[in-house]
Order: sequence, then structure tokens, then C-alpha cells
Amino acid sequence: MFDIAFSELVVIGVVALIVIGPEKLPKVARTVGLLLGRVQRYVNGVKSDISRELHFEELQRLQNEVRQGINQAESAVTREVDRIGELGREVEHGLNQSLDVNATPESLPPAEDIQENKAGKLD
Repeated sequence: MFDIAFSELVVIGVVALIVIGPEKLPKVARTVGLLLGRVQRYVNGVKSDISRELHFEELQRLQNEVRQGINQAESAVTREVDRIGELGREVEHGLNQSLDVNATPESLPPAEDIQENKAGKLD
């Protein structure tokens, strides 16, 4: 983290021994160790919070992409259904025009002729 070599730690220890004294040095070292542990836990907590937040943002972005894909597919299906409905109406309109809707039963061919034509076409 700070790039402190072992020789630098020895120098810091000797200076601390001279300044603090041999009676208080173990207590100070213990306190410094506890404080460094707390700082390290805090830094790790912040790192994990940032990591979770980034992961959450990535999941939200992915969810938005999936929603966009679903919306695009839904609109494509709706367009195709509308197009098929239009084709069906056009076919129905064409059939209504080709058949005289106001035709009387006398003007239609007999049912036997229609069945014979169907049977002949199937053979």
C-alpha cells in the first residue's frame, strides 16, 4: 500500500522505542495495530460497496436491454398480426366481390354439382 521496506520499518521501530520508551511501546504498538485493522476493514467495506453498486448498475443495464428486446419483439409481432388481419380482410372483401352476396338460391348451381366438382378435383 505505501511501499515501505523492512529497513524503513526497523528505523521507525528504533525511533519509536527512543521517543515512546520501552514501557509504553507494546501498548502503543497494540493500539496502532487495532487502528490499522479498523482502517483496513473500512477500506474493504467501501470496496465491496462499490463493487456491489457496479454489479447492480450492470444488472439494471442488462434488464433495460432485455426489456427493449421484448418491446421490439412485441411490436414486430403486433405489426405482423395487423398485416395478416389486413390480408384476411382483403381476401374476405375479394371473395365478397367475386360472389354476389345478393345472389338468389335459384342462381346458384345445385348442391350435387358442387359436390361432384369437389370430388373430381380431389381425384
